[in-house]
Amino acid sequence: MSSHKENNAWKEAENVEDRSFRATKANGGRRKAPFYKVLQGMPIAVDAFRYGEIPDVTSYFLTHAHSDHYTNLSSTWKAGPIYCSEGTANLIIHMLSVDPKWVHPLPMNVPTLVPRSGGVTVTLIDANHCPGSALFFFEGPQTVNAGDSTYKSSYVGSDRIFRYLHCGDFRASPEHTLHQAVKGKRIDIIYLDTTYLNPRYLFPAQAQVISACAELAKRLVSGQGLAPEDDKGSVSNWFTFIPKPEAKGDPKLTNTLIVVGTYSIGKERIVKAIAKALCTKIYCDSRKAAILRCQSDPELHGMLTTDPFSANVHLVPLGVVTSDRLKEYIGRWKGHWTKAIAFRPTGWTYSPPAGTSTTPSIASILANPPHREFTYAHLRPARGSTPNAQFFGVPYSEHSSFFELTCFALSLDWARIVATVNVESSASRAKISGWIARWEAERRKRPPGVVPYRTLEYW
Repeated sequence: MSSHKENNAWKEAENVEDRSFRATKANGGRRKAPFYKVLQGMPIAVDAFRYGEIPDVTSYFLTHAHSDHYTNLSSTWKAGPIYCSEGTANLIIHMLSVDPKWVHPLPMNVPTLVPRSGGVTVTLIDANHCPGSALFFFEGPQTVNAGDSTYKSSYVGSDRIFRYLHCGDFRASPEHTLHQAVKGKRIDIIYLDTTYLNPRYLFPAQAQVISACAELAKRLVSGQGLAPEDDKGSVSNWFTFIPKPEAKGDPKLTNTLIVVGTYSIGKERIVKAIAKALCTKIYCDSRKAAILRCQSDPELHGMLTTDPFSANVHLVPLGVVTSDRLKEYIGRWKGHWTKAIAFRPTGWTYSPPAGTSTTPSIASILANPPHREFTYAHLRPARGSTPNAQFFGVPYSEHSSFFELTCFALSLDWARIVATVNVESSASRAKISGWIARWEAERRKRPPGVVPYRTLEYW
């Protein structure tokens, strides 16, 4: 698609995504799907359930079970087969009562032929987002101009093989760019999660944050405090512990409750790490427990309990981690706990260091990886904390940081990137296009290959 045609396609997409849209007989009773929801030249739509039955689409893919991706998917769905990971399949059948006859779980890391696609194969790659989330790598010919867009491909019917990498929501890592499905291949289009495509979002790596949360919880409970200089401060006196007779030195919690806020799906890795560090079970309500048991995570399942008083780590909705609601939550247990530590893990809690450039060069971004070190000492009590209820905003996201998006884009061979998030206005799209153009220019200067990384988990 030429730049002129793509600009017009975006204008068309902006019009069909008008928030004032209401389904009527005159407009066919459905919202039209923007071009980036249907793979170019293929009868395949991704995360496009809000548009109903899309013309000539024979396969509907779902990247993961977050509501902004499965909007309008319900027990009444009958527009076509749904393809996703096994974990996501379990979740949408349980949460949305989708008829299992429509749901087709696919294996991870194995090329699979998509039925009625004209020869397209798909490989699912762990997205490093919420449980069950997947990237989709499609390979095959263009066979049909499906969808509602008036902008069509001229390659339909040709022998050329096209490759598309659809990222849905993901936390980019070197493992993605080294995956056998994509390594060394020219990708025609990357459909990219651009949630945090802004230089202000340089939050630390997931593994660092998870370790920091677990260490902080353990230090506070064992009376060590937030940092060496705090050892004699009031923080170290907020919590009491009794060593287990059978495991001397491990803290057994008494009157302290650890609360972790989460979305319906996601952030489980932080919860597990904290519970392991404190040698305790995890409690959540029955609705949340049923969702967790849809996931393929035997370790997590073994840590769950239905008895709130036998678990000193409680999993709650993110909205509960506020001063008023946390006080109300603790009050439910009639004085069993008198003190609480509350963690609120989300990328939106991240604040960039003073002096962070809003227009850094690509070279400077690569030369200065953010947060070479991130420990419990970087987590400080948030405003509203009291001696009995301590809040910690945790800069933990399951979306890619700006730095990770840059490394990801420079590590792959692609012809075109299509953003899928923050594309509602021409102004935001122009900013995204500007960064994509800079990535493209930098790639021309660099030798092919993956940007050097610290571990396979993060750059």
